Amino acid sequence: MKEEDIEIAIKVIVVGNGAVGKSSMIQRYCKGIFTADYKKTIGVDFLEKQIEINDEEVRMMLWDTAGQEEFDAITKSYYRGAQACVLAFSTVDRDSFEAIESWKRKVEDEVSSIPMVLIQNKIDLVDDAVLEPEEAEALAKRLKLRFYRTSVKENLNIEDVFRYLADKYIQKLQSTETEDNETTNAKIGIFNISTPTSTTTNSGEKNVDGVIQLKPNKQRTKGKKHPLKAFCTIL
Repeated sequence: MKEEDIEIAIKVIVVGNGAVGKSSMIQRYCKGIFTADYKKTIGVDFLEKQIEINDEEVRMMLWDTAGQEEFDAITKSYYRGAQACVLAFSTVDRDSFEAIESWKRKVEDEVSSIPMVLIQNKIDLVDDAVLEPEEAEALAKRLKLRFYRTSVKENLNIEDVFRYLADKYIQKLQSTETEDNETTNAKIGIFNISTPTSTTTNSGEKNVDGVIQLKPNKQRTKGKKHPLKAFCTIL
């Protein structure tokens, strides 16, 4: 398989109290449909969508989790392995807003630190809002999260939420790969031994504080030529 054929797959969990619009959001994003009929999610549901981010093929795997406490034992097991998270609350449900920090802790208890985003859904019902705009903004600032106001009904900012998470995950992935490469490159030509003092070996290498730096010399470069060049890296 060619490297360019390797697909990036991102597991995204959507969490929050019941009836905040988690299932509707995933349906809108993946299938482009909206229904006003509320149907409680039993345990978890799953949909996926293929997108492109910065010329990278990305498969978004979206896990819709139940918001009711009776399903906690089921849904928490599905948090494991998640690579991004949507924390959702509703414009017309203050309890869902006040529960956000608890949902964040539940996720972090299972997966530690992953890209997250905070959304205030049902913004089309702003006339019936039970919290002030400043409260939601203050919460996002306190939790240090990107904040979106969304409407599944109007398809407002839904696409932006998931593209942001995909982009943040890819950045994190690339940053990790860069750090790994730098660590590997820093080790090339160096290996540790137990001797803690500075000495000189019989072949002329200098050993300082238990680290030998290998340098080419005439003895190493002499010998019968071979049509294939061999390189040896000691890590």
